[in-house]
Amino acid sequence: MGNLQLFVACVAIWGSTWLAIKFQLGVVAPEASVAYRFLLASLLLFAYCLARGLSLRFSRRDQGWIALQGLLMFGASYVLVYFAEQHLASGLVAVGYSASPLLGMLGLRLFFRTPMAAPVAIGSLLGILGIALVFAPELAQAGVAAPSVFGAVCTALAVVLSSLGSVVAHRNHDAGIPIWQNMAFGMLYGAGFAALLNLVAGNSFSFEATRTYVLSLLYLAVFGSILAFAGFLTLIGRVGAARASYVGVMVPVIALAVSAVFEGFRWQLLTWVGMAVAVAGNVLVLRNAARR
Repeated sequence: MGNLQLFVACVAIWGSTWLAIKFQLGVVAPEASVAYRFLLASLLLFAYCLARGLSLRFSRRDQGWIALQGLLMFGASYVLVYFAEQHLASGLVAVGYSASPLLGMLGLRLFFRTPMAAPVAIGSLLGILGIALVFAPELAQAGVAAPSVFGAVCTALAVVLSSLGSVVAHRNHDAGIPIWQNMAFGMLYGAGFAALLNLVAGNSFSFEATRTYVLSLLYLAVFGSILAFAGFLTLIGRVGAARASYVGVMVPVIALAVSAVFEGFRWQLLTWVGMAVAVAGNVLVLRNAARR
């Protein structure tokens, strides 16, 4: 696939996965659903690696870093996303996740001393401000003590953990850990962590054998967890991390549009203004990073 095709595919898939998560909520505990999703994705990736004859041997040190990436990027952060979507529209959670590139840049600055120019700092502030504006009407309507506040907190924590996972992924990339094997082991560790959380919470590993749940699980595992991540990582290899991250600029826009159609989410004036400010902030950050 060409770069434009990969970009469109990633945006379309990730823009719709936020709604697909809604079909996972209800009967099955969020921790169990996350474990099923990434266990299935991991098994498919291991089968692909074996079919291609890719080596699955890594040092204990590298396995430790892969496990940390999986815990942050595929385990804890996604459990929080599923919790958030129990109380918020899927599009709103996607908008909150658009802060990941901004926090990722900050993480690279803190851990790898990557230079941060003034436009990056300004863009980061604009991005956070835009996200706050998008969330403002929802929280104002719900009230301070409403479950929506819990959803917003879960979203914020998920973004922080996912951003830390991106920093670890940067380290693993620099260490020469191959993409496919990294994803296979990382998703396995993420699934294991989610399963452990499910046990600690005292939940059962129930399964909803309905067409809606099974199809959404397959879509999230195959398209959302394998194909989209593989396409995005391929884009990173071709055009660089900064330019590839423009996927994250468009995903929340698509997710909010999908949410408006299927969940009845209403775009208000602050929604339009907040989205414009958030997109502008992300573009400012990523353009500056791409230029460097």
